[in-house]
Amino acid sequence: MATGSLGVWVPVLPVVSALMILAFLRDTRRLAARVSVSILTLTLALALTLLVHYLVTGGVAIIDSQGVFGSLWLDPLSLVLWTFVSGISLIVHIYSVRYMAEEPGYARFFALLDLMTGVILVMVSAANLLTLLVAWFLVGVVLYFLLGHDHRRPAAGRYAFWTQITYRFGDLPLWFAALILVHCYHSVSLPVIFARIQRAPHMQLWGMPVPELAGFLLALAAFARSAQFPLHVWLPYTMDGPTPVSALMHAGIVNAGGFLFNRFAPLFEHAGWALHWAFGMGLMTALIGSGLMLLQNDIKRSLGYSTMGQMGFMVMECGLGAFPLAVFHLIAHGFFKASLFLGAGDVIGDARAHDGVPPDPIYTSVVERRPARPSRLPWLVAASLTVLVPVVVLSLSHFFVAEHLFYEQGVVVLLFFGWVTGAQALFAAHKMSQQDPWRLMLGILASFVVVVIGYTLISHYFGRLLYPDEHESLMLYRAASIHRLSFDALVMLLAAVFVGGWALTFFAESFEVGRRLGGRGRGIYLGVYALLSRELYVADIYERLGQVVVQWSRRLNVWLRWC
Repeated sequence: MATGSLGVWVPVLPVVSALMILAFLRDTRRLAARVSVSILTLTLALALTLLVHYLVTGGVAIIDSQGVFGSLWLDPLSLVLWTFVSGISLIVHIYSVRYMAEEPGYARFFALLDLMTGVILVMVSAANLLTLLVAWFLVGVVLYFLLGHDHRRPAAGRYAFWTQITYRFGDLPLWFAALILVHCYHSVSLPVIFARIQRAPHMQLWGMPVPELAGFLLALAAFARSAQFPLHVWLPYTMDGPTPVSALMHAGIVNAGGFLFNRFAPLFEHAGWALHWAFGMGLMTALIGSGLMLLQNDIKRSLGYSTMGQMGFMVMECGLGAFPLAVFHLIAHGFFKASLFLGAGDVIGDARAHDGVPPDPIYTSVVERRPARPSRLPWLVAASLTVLVPVVVLSLSHFFVAEHLFYEQGVVVLLFFGWVTGAQALFAAHKMSQQDPWRLMLGILASFVVVVIGYTLISHYFGRLLYPDEHESLMLYRAASIHRLSFDALVMLLAAVFVGGWALTFFAESFEVGRRLGGRGRGIYLGVYALLSRELYVADIYERLGQVVVQWSRRLNVWLRWC
């Protein structure tokens, strides 16, 4: 069977499963679950078959519906994301068989899961703008019904509505970008639009370059869908929905921003300022999300803010021109975070069984015959390992894989963040009290080397898979570059921020800032803590704005009745 004929069934099968369940299997719970899981298994098998076929033959196919809607583009990005989405969806389906067994609307839940999977599969493989826009819109609609599946929980319905509003706000710039591209390049076909952009990259509309204008709008749509600050409020509050939905959200929903950047990569080659904006927003979101994650006492909300931080890193990678790395990050984080959500119940059960209160030091020393204060590595040795080892490992790994990339600013910044992450891990290992600190540090070093080498090799060859033309990747790095002096200043600023953060963390943990600081210093400390604990008051501001809109709506209603 031809690739196109086989490929059309990948997004169609989950939709067929949803229609079968809603039409014939609503009252047969077990049969509905079995049909759903079986069809998703077949979908994953078809997606894997098409991916392997591409790896062997290297052929890219476009399934043309002979119209303006329904065309599919079977390129490497689509095939990889088909396998990823169907894989996570199958895991969520299997998990939901028992997890949702006592919930009302059991068959309806599986139908919605199938429908969501089918819509996402259409979205990531859309070959024209209309198909992409419709699928992008339907993802938000189906997600609304999934998040509000339990009608007995008012909070779930309220936060599902928050998500719906944010998604509709993010749809507007995407529609405007589509209208601009159709108006300027006279086609709805994405391959045709990209080819015409390459022939006329400096076309202008309203005195602005069309790629830059469309790039800004596409980036704003990606920000809303991927929970970038300050459009992030919907994500941590969707945790009131079913746990399987929280896991499924990492299969092309919350990380759809990374897909959108990669799908329009030929446009972003000529939209450097849009990439700079994405880098700034991603960096700010990563810092805020990671910070708010540490202050949560609810495990699912903590995972939600962790996802926000990771989506910030993903958008930041796109802003640096590392588009293949963003897709790799999207996939790796999707599987990792989905497994964490599905295992959140076990963590909660363990926390209830074991309170985590540390044992008395006298009991530990006398009864268990362990030292009350285990030794640590010498400070100078730990500092040397923390500073030198990550930069040496990262530099050598990238040097042997792709030496020419050292001249790209985006790669330099990524190496810098890799060094920060590795140094932070070694610094945290140094603070851990162990009987054998040398064995602990050597284990951390060995695992770090393995992870970096594997990550470098996988990301390099993965980039070759998504972008076989190396010139295209270099063009993206060129578009993300900035002036040399500005780049040097940026690196020094980031270095100062992270070094200052390390120093503040060490000072806070070693000297108990909240107690030792007095007067104005203590007030500043408590103010910052209150600001973070209230999640920067963003949710409060949105709630207040909603109340103002409702009040003015009531006044308008009264005024209209008087007329």
